[in-house]
Amino acid sequence: MLVTRHRNPINNTRRFDLINEFFNVLETQNSEEPREVFDFIPAVNTREGDDAYYIELDLPGIKKEDVEISVDKNILTIKGKREVKKEEEKEDYYRIESAYGTFSRSFTLPEKVDSENIRATGENGVVEITIPKLKVEKDTTKKIEIE
Repeated sequence: MLVTRHRNPINNTRRFDLINEFFNVLETQNSEEPREVFDFIPAVNTREGDDAYYIELDLPGIKKEDVEISVDKNILTIKGKREVKKEEEKEDYYRIESAYGTFSRSFTLPEKVDSENIRATGENGVVEITIPKLKVEKDTTKKIEIE
């Protein structure tokens, strides 16, 4: 009877992930620049309209005071923190669930946007950022006379 040993691809994948994680830790320790680590990344939807670009972030349970939106050198950055604490007290038990963490998302803006008039609104855990486009005149043909 021939006995064959089957390799488990999941175990090999786990080993590979552990090796990658090890080298990532070494790389981070040897780096001169500190790296920011964020606890979660909010979901984002982007779309383009006729007059503006729109970015929608899902930030359920996050207060607007805990979100910072800035533009620097044509890069829009949204940073914030979440501190969610749910408490439930019943006759026979007491439960607390907490979620704490920071997040950051950055977007390179197109060249022809009106960065002075970017605005953000928030409702029901969704923040919408409106980035107006600059009004660009259509190319017109102009006849030039020779003098």
